[in-house]
Amino acid sequence: MNYRLEPFDRADAATVLSWARSADEREAWAAISEPDPDPEIFDRWNADTDVHAFGLLADGRLAGYGEVWVDREEEEAELARLIVDPDVRDRGAGRTMVRLLSERARDLGYDDVWVRVVPSNARAIRAYAAAGFVRTTPEEESSFNESQPRAYVWMRLATISMTAPHDRAPDT
Repeated sequence: MNYRLEPFDRADAATVLSWARSADEREAWAAISEPDPDPEIFDRWNADTDVHAFGLLADGRLAGYGEVWVDREEEEAELARLIVDPDVRDRGAGRTMVRLLSERARDLGYDDVWVRVVPSNARAIRAYAAAGFVRTTPEEESSFNESQPRAYVWMRLATISMTAPHDRAPDT
């Protein structure tokens, strides 16, 4: 499959929202508590100039959504609100999207790239690990979670080269 990231097309908002099929999935994905969120939620999310939203295209078809949040003060980026079309899950799309978003963060000048994940989201944790992220220490995680509304698993992109052959996950 041929994957690429493109700036998010707001016309795809309703499609992306439809991928989170349950209240639990909407909550885990983007802390959405409304039963039928309005696509305008993307306008609010993407109004911040430090939020860079992308659609993952697989052979030209929308297959995922994700954001790169930049924090100039901390000189770091965070990958956020990643979701993959249920029809293409478990085929490498999530891992590929994580890798491509990490590359975008680095293209924006941020080598320090983070993610936070709801602990019950084992699929996402596996995708991040396969893309080169490692879990922080329990002490760091506890400290990071102090200011959060819930406890997260915090992972940081390993400092090895994104282009090293052993770091590249297959795109299939």
